[in-house]
Amino acid sequence: MSVVESPRSALALPQIQSLAAADMAAIDALIRRRLASDVVLINQIADHIVSAGGKRLRPMLVALAGRATGAIGPDHHQLAAIIEFIHTSTLLHDDVVDESDLRRGRSTANALWGNAPSVLVGDFLYSRSFQLMVELDRMDVMRILADTTNRIAEGEVLQLLHVHNPDTDEAAYLRVIERKTAVLFAAGTQLGALASRVDAATQQRLYDYGMNLGYAFQIADDVLDYTADATDLGKNLGDDLAEGKATLPLIHAIRHSDAATTARLRMIVQEGDAAAMPEVLAAIHATGGLEYSQRRAREYADAAERCLDGLAENEAVAALRGLARYAVERSH
Repeated sequence: MSVVESPRSALALPQIQSLAAADMAAIDALIRRRLASDVVLINQIADHIVSAGGKRLRPMLVALAGRATGAIGPDHHQLAAIIEFIHTSTLLHDDVVDESDLRRGRSTANALWGNAPSVLVGDFLYSRSFQLMVELDRMDVMRILADTTNRIAEGEVLQLLHVHNPDTDEAAYLRVIERKTAVLFAAGTQLGALASRVDAATQQRLYDYGMNLGYAFQIADDVLDYTADATDLGKNLGDDLAEGKATLPLIHAIRHSDAATTARLRMIVQEGDAAAMPEVLAAIHATGGLEYSQRRAREYADAAERCLDGLAENEAVAALRGLARYAVERSH
């Protein structure tokens, strides 16, 4: 029987969190130590967003990739903190660009302190991540992270170009996901393997796993924007629509609706008309947009699992496989 078919091959989220608990405690302690600044406002804003909760999925991936491929040590924890600082800085910048007022069920930093402080503290977190990078004194690590942050910035601009653009198609949508979400997942899993000093082929497997997981996670997230309970989701339902973002369920509906409905949907995207959510949902349901999007997310999750097939089975590999399944099965 293959590893994939084994009933023990994929852990559920509580098991994954238990397995990673010691690493995550060390990573969290490191994050909080290195957040410190003698500028009070930086501490207030950084603490607000870092303490907002969340599953710390990206730093967890660094630790699990490290354990999946060998021994784990302080370098893994530092790399995980770097990944989380980069992610947190992008959240601060995203909320300003998107004019969001709610994230993870709490007021966003820009809603509480304003746009300028949020952007500048985001810059602080970016630069702090590079300080942590330099401390590791590894050119291969710095190259991966420099390339990753540059691609994330490209993704931000690329997404901006597609705001209120009803001509955004699936290929363009996936290009945004690659740069905005998937590359940071992939960097985390690659760096976890790299810090365990495994061969280049194994590092590539973990990179490919992270990339596919990132696609699956973001597509599933975009489905939840049309289906989840707002309290569970921790943000306002329909935010994507209000911001003029055509994500996959709506892209599918625009492509497969009749001419009149397509014209109406295009206008809704152009205007960012959140009040038209019932119309949009009706069109998405009529064209099977949710089912199509969920199927695409599942395809990426399955591809992520396949990337793990060449690894020696252990609990961390089972945890990574479980995260691929969790990405598309979660309700928030």
